Amino acid sequence: MSATGTDYGIDVLAFGPHPDDVELFCGGLMASMATRGYRTGIVDLTRGEKSSRGTLQSRAEETQAATRALGLAHRENLELPDGWLHPWAGFDTPEPERARTAAVARVVEALRRLRPELVVVPWEQERHPDHEAASALVTRALFFAGVRKFDAEPAAEPFTPRQVLYYPLRHLAEPGVIVDVSAVYERKLAAVHCYASQVMPRPDAPPTLVGSPLSLSSLEARDRFYGAQIGVTHGEPYVLREALGLADPLDHFRRNGFARPLFFPART
Repeated sequence: MSATGTDYGIDVLAFGPHPDDVELFCGGLMASMATRGYRTGIVDLTRGEKSSRGTLQSRAEETQAATRALGLAHRENLELPDGWLHPWAGFDTPEPERARTAAVARVVEALRRLRPELVVVPWEQERHPDHEAASALVTRALFFAGVRKFDAEPAAEPFTPRQVLYYPLRHLAEPGVIVDVSAVYERKLAAVHCYASQVMPRPDAPPTLVGSPLSLSSLEARDRFYGAQIGVTHGEPYVLREALGLADPLDHFRRNGFARPLFFPART
């Protein structure tokens, strides 16, 4: 039981639209938290069955390898329909209310069962429709997980996490915080490389953005760019929807004493 009276379960839980999204864009955070002794987990919303590359079996095997590389304590897949990832599509049921809440209810059930202290969610702006939909879906579920009269099966007590971080994918969002992942960056890359069917350039496979020759180098360039803003080699950006409260600002800055930034973003 925490000081707030909330009975938390897993420490950090990240939601990914497809297997590999978390590894690519917040794998450093997950590896860093696991290294620090926190119990970490990932909930993949779909199996990525519409992917141009790989098979369901090969992607499942890659996911298992990446799970070990990140040192996760928990991973599961909600098997929502890839390509139709929004709060109500893809569920053929005669009850309109149940159809509208089916996907939300699955995420609510996972939140109430796992009771994460920190939740990590895709940011709302993204080139891939499923990524934007995943953000809206999990954000909606985070609200209704705390509503007592929202039904989810099996029944569980309402739950609200301590904090939510949003991770940008391809979109360059203005971060509220940047997490130093320098010490675990090789571990992040090892987890990403587990998805060879998706991220490795192959002349015999259909061309995709994530599998293009410059994809992984652009990912590292992004992480170096954000790392430079806090004076470290690699950083991952996260967006906060709410103001961050500090009881003791001096203590916070003493314990997070990063060097002066090596790069100053342009003022807007």
